[in-house]
Amino acid sequence: MGKSSLYSSEAWGYSSENVFLNQVLILENNKKVENILLDCLSIEKELGRDRRDSTEYTDRPIDIDILYIDRLVIESENLNIPHPRMHLRRFTLAPLAEILPDFIHPILKKDHKSLLLLCADSSKVEVITE
Repeated sequence: MGKSSLYSSEAWGYSSENVFLNQVLILENNKKVENILLDCLSIEKELGRDRRDSTEYTDRPIDIDILYIDRLVIESENLNIPHPRMHLRRFTLAPLAEILPDFIHPILKKDHKSLLLLCADSSKVEVITE
């Protein structure tokens, strides 16, 4: 178990005047993958997220992404593991590189430090609390 520093970042994939907070948590649990996803969606709803069928990015009070489950590769209608866009997002890679720098992405076969260096995303991502 562990957690990264708290990061602030600009919106990714759309324009917003808001600053976003990001953190990566490492959690242990013995639930089925489907139940982990349902738990995350329930937490989001409880904290005010209204998921719509839109494919566009918008501001939201919370967004919980499951980045990995061990080294599993899962492709289903509701869930893709590892997260299919994490390597494109500096706000995800920075905290991952902080707490799991040498973890090898099971599909891309690169560690988080390398993925962060290769990331084309130039958005501003800053540590705000360690």
